Amino acid sequence: MNPSEFPSLHLSQLLYTSSRLLIQQIQVKLNDFGLTYLQFLVLSILWEEDGLKVHELGARLSLDSGTLTPLLKKLESQNLLKRKRGDADERTVSIHLTYPGKTLQSKTLEGIRELESQLAQELGKSADKAIIQLEGLVENLKSIKK
Repeated sequence: MNPSEFPSLHLSQLLYTSSRLLIQQIQVKLNDFGLTYLQFLVLSILWEEDGLKVHELGARLSLDSGTLTPLLKKLESQNLLKRKRGDADERTVSIHLTYPGKTLQSKTLEGIRELESQLAQELGKSADKAIIQLEGLVENLKSIKK
């Protein structure tokens, strides 16, 4: 396959490879806390805004409930969060961090800071530029999906 003939496929391959390599680096830090990368993403969103509804969390991660529900059940079994059905509408479920879930934030972020420092030395300003470009790409891809 000629990359110039299918630039979007080439881009997707590069994004996939770079994403996997970066996630592997992050996962090494998360292993100390018994978390997967996806579990960490869920917790980090809840650390920013606790009490989200399941569908709101799913929208932020671009995950459907079939993927999100088992993940939330696992985090609940680890006593890191609680799911609560709505009083007015039992179909809505909100997610709340437990005390252990809240205290895990400082521990995990300390490990991630170490990695961030290492990556900053290696990548320099190119990471900042890539983040801006990728944020735009994500928004464009979301609009195409609709």
